[in-house]
Amino acid sequence: GRTRRMLAAAPGRSSRAREKYAPLRVKWLGNKARRTYPAGMKPFLIRWFCTSIAVAVAVYLTPMQAEGLTALICTALLLGIVNAFIRPVLLLLSLPFILVTLGFFILVVNALMLKLVSGIVPGFYAGGFWSAFFGAIIISLVNWVLSAFFKDSEGKYQILTHHGQIKQVQGKVIE
Repeated sequence: GRTRRMLAAAPGRSSRAREKYAPLRVKWLGNKARRTYPAGMKPFLIRWFCTSIAVAVAVYLTPMQAEGLTALICTALLLGIVNAFIRPVLLLLSLPFILVTLGFFILVVNALMLKLVSGIVPGFYAGGFWSAFFGAIIISLVNWVLSAFFKDSEGKYQILTHHGQIKQVQGKVIE
């Protein structure tokens, strides 16, 4: 079974065996095998952890309520999913309001996303609009601060973003 597959992919075995069992993502340290996360999984888990802490801080500082740790973790996960798929559509549809209010309406969209998540996750209650509004601001700020403590793939401390790499800009300064 699994042990045989891991041994077939061990160092010193044929490259054909390594290619066949490469999806296992096993890192060999001496004679011991250690599972590694897929490339995109670690940043996702870090963001989920940061968002979970941020939601917990927002629940503590605002009238929002969570019935337990499971509700906080599920809220953070669903908030990430909603922000990835629904929020861009809402931002595009509300672009005239965002332009007229010079970006202030984005805070309203964030509050609406938090209210939507509170309606879906059992055990998490955002309360009224203003509670969700200030909770969304707190979540954004705490998430931004926490993400500054994690290293990127090159070992440098950077704010975690959804972008895989930072691009260098080349140009001349005109005097």
